[in-house]
Amino acid sequence: MAPHPVDNVHQDAPDPFAEALRRSVLHDIGPRAEGVAYYDEDRLVQVRRVITDRTEARRILKRRAAQFAILVRDLHTGAEYATGATWIGTDRVLKAVAV
Repeated sequence: MAPHPVDNVHQDAPDPFAEALRRSVLHDIGPRAEGVAYYDEDRLVQVRRVITDRTEARRILKRRAAQFAILVRDLHTGAEYATGATWIGTDRVLKAVAV
């Protein structure tokens, strides 16, 4: 399997594709950061960790195209799970934390 084009980007050479992908991933993650509590549809969850390393995200989510993974804890059940869902208009931050 050929490596993903962004995986081969040299850090010393600016790459407009890599920058566009980075911005897109940040947009998809939205305001979720470690410690933030938010409503995800009907679930109240707290972010435990945001993973932006593509290799790690793909391993955790078991999806070849994953660009990020967010580890969350359901505050009602205590269950912890990983998601690659993008931030959408119906998601609502309940408690933000200082970074």
